[in-house]
Amino acid sequence: MIDSPFFREITSPINESQLRPLDRRCTRVQFCGPLTEKDLEKLATFLVAYPHIELRMYGDFRRNCNLRFLKHFPFVRRLSIEAFNLSDFDGIDAVSDELESLTIGQTKSKRHSLQFLTRFSKLQTLEVESHSKDLDVIGEIKSLENLTLRSITLPDLSILLPLKSLLSLSIKLGGTNNIELLPKVGKLRFVKFWMVRGLADLTPIANVSTLQFLYLHALKHVETLPSLRPLRRLRRVNLIGMKGLAELNSVANAPNLEELVAFEMPNLEPHNFEPFVGHKKLKHVLIEIGSRKKSEAAEELLNLPDCDLVGDGFEFATTKSR
Repeated sequence: MIDSPFFREITSPINESQLRPLDRRCTRVQFCGPLTEKDLEKLATFLVAYPHIELRMYGDFRRNCNLRFLKHFPFVRRLSIEAFNLSDFDGIDAVSDELESLTIGQTKSKRHSLQFLTRFSKLQTLEVESHSKDLDVIGEIKSLENLTLRSITLPDLSILLPLKSLLSLSIKLGGTNNIELLPKVGKLRFVKFWMVRGLADLTPIANVSTLQFLYLHALKHVETLPSLRPLRRLRRVNLIGMKGLAELNSVANAPNLEELVAFEMPNLEPHNFEPFVGHKKLKHVLIEIGSRKKSEAAEELLNLPDCDLVGDGFEFATTKSR
């Protein structure tokens, strides 16, 4: 069994070790195979003391599975359902209306409706993978602050316009290539585009005045970035595998940029980082542009400490208005 302070893996039959007190760093309890009714009762009795720990059901289960087990967990506030052979969403009505975080993974069937989401009026974080039936109901969840759409193609971002409280938007895979409405979506302080097929024009990003952290990963059709000079709140930019870019001048224009990641970018040369020399706010960089020689030359040019690759520890400033 995997032993980690950050999550607890549960398998049947549940033993005393699996029900020992959770480490203070633990964020979720998960299981990837069926649990007996007796074990579900044991787990529910244990988890009732940890209502804000995420409960995660994942794996293919090698057969059809369902959500009837949720009747034991009406108290959970964070739920992740990532079972490929899930037969339907029946049973999720047992979860409290107070649910704060929900992840819905890909399933074998694409016919499952997301209409049930409208019941969770206090949902703050939502991640949906590959489900598009009744996807527009997301716009009715006015409490949403963090949204991730994976392997979903939107014609544009119009269904997100009602989400006035949205702070974070991640679009991964799929083919959403029209982001013209991005500046009108919520009060975005974090935007991530990850391997989105066909996305080429990132001009609207320059008008997201609340943006603090921009994360671009492997957008092979993007050859230029808009000048980030208007984004006075932008403090971190991650460019990973952005092999179509030939220059970084537009990024260097960000007046308050503090952290820069340029990783897996063999298309760049050390001289491409010259615009950052003398940048008044830049504090940390992470550079990998192909060979060690080139990367070290770029780092020596800037002579700044490293930052981490992902940026999990980034601290967002409170956004009061656009």
